[in-house]
Amino acid sequence: MIIRKKPITLDAWRAIDLSIDDEVPVWVFNAMANRKINEVPNGGWNINTLEGKMHANLGDVIVRGVDGELYPIREDIFKRTYDVVGGDEHGENS
Repeated sequence: MIIRKKPITLDAWRAIDLSIDDEVPVWVFNAMANRKINEVPNGGWNINTLEGKMHANLGDVIVRGVDGELYPIREDIFKRTYDVVGGDEHGENS
């Protein structure tokens, strides 16, 4: 059997150090409010994923999957695997 993964569109946000003036997508803000994503004082973000707690370094991408699950993707793997089809590099839709 040969298969091809279905093309789907997902929400993604590049992990940054947040300042008071930064805007984040609503789904990221909600995940922070629900403690699914937590900024780490020494840099990056901890994410409660289906597989347990994972860490996203600054510059990595946090993706919201088809069922609302969250997971980090290293920046180099993201660039090789995904094409940005809308919004800006921080996850905001235009």
